[in-house]
Amino acid sequence: MKVRAAVLRQMGLPAPYAQSKPLVIETVELDPPGPGEILVKVLAAGLCHSDLSVIDGSRPRVMPMVMGHEAAGEVVQAGEGVTDLKPGDRVVFSFVPVCGHCLPCASGRPALCEPGAKANVAGTLLSGERRWHDAEPLNHHLGVSAFADHTVVSARSAVKIDPALKPEIAALFGCAVMTGMGAVVNTARVSPGESVAVFGLGGVGLSAVLGAKAAGAYPLVAVDVVPQKLELARELGATHCIQAGPGVDVAALIKEATAGGVHHAIESVGHEQVLAQAYAATRRGGTTITVGLPHPSKQFSISAVSLVAEERTVKGSYLGSCVPTRDIPRFIALHQAGQLPVEKLLTQTIRLEEINEAFDKLAAGLAVRQVVVF
Repeated sequence: MKVRAAVLRQMGLPAPYAQSKPLVIETVELDPPGPGEILVKVLAAGLCHSDLSVIDGSRPRVMPMVMGHEAAGEVVQAGEGVTDLKPGDRVVFSFVPVCGHCLPCASGRPALCEPGAKANVAGTLLSGERRWHDAEPLNHHLGVSAFADHTVVSARSAVKIDPALKPEIAALFGCAVMTGMGAVVNTARVSPGESVAVFGLGGVGLSAVLGAKAAGAYPLVAVDVVPQKLELARELGATHCIQAGPGVDVAALIKEATAGGVHHAIESVGHEQVLAQAYAATRRGGTTITVGLPHPSKQFSISAVSLVAEERTVKGSYLGSCVPTRDIPRFIALHQAGQLPVEKLLTQTIRLEEINEAFDKLAAGLAVRQVVVF
């Protein structure tokens, strides 16, 4: 079938993207779903820093690629062997397809699915196939490729949800909420009364603030360079807000506010220097968690002795350490119960044709989540 999609053919084009137009809206061919796959009508797709990291070249991927990974849609057709999803079902996509059989999956850690990771790096679906093409095959972004009016994904990349949830809100659960909330409840396992600091207040960071508030964290410190994001963080439950910048000793301010540092510091910027700040702000016996994705060449160094003498822990959190089929529905249920006001993360909805200008706004820190509505 013919599909309108945002295709990235070259990484690293200069900003402003409104002029260089790295994402080109094209009509491309989408093949029917194969065994274990589904055809989905995309209803809404969010713009995430992970997309921006591919566009600017800091997260290298195979080209050309149909972009987008945070989205919600409606199943149109189920391929051979798909029994748990049917046409008309509403779904949220997960950006790691879960095979269910490899060692990480069998150990309850599907975010680390080995065939899923291999497929994502190769730009294929879990089956190893590509369903996009024009004059040549086009690659899939994280098994989703949601900047298109229709997409084909592995059924293992989709989670059935309550159809009552608005698509532009549902989309946010596919990355921002799953990653940020998951880092709090799955990776950090924050207990009531434990202190938390969140570095970087994009969609993922603010979702971590929401999760920490729901978990009963106190004090809850939010850190960013943008005053408007700090204001939103306070509205979402942050008890202390720190505007980072040149000459600001963020770690010292956090230690002062929390009597020696936080139990859990969560870094969502994807910058090694910010990760170092988060580590410095973590108390003895505490845990520093990073969900950001810096360029693969970047390094992070710490005092080796502090790991032992202070019983410190540094952890990565990918996909929020989530089990998507378990966590997406329960996070949505918390939202519907009024415990997670995810709608406050939505800056604006846009048309697909406005996507390059929207990435300029995201890069400038002027938006939390912008969502393409189809």
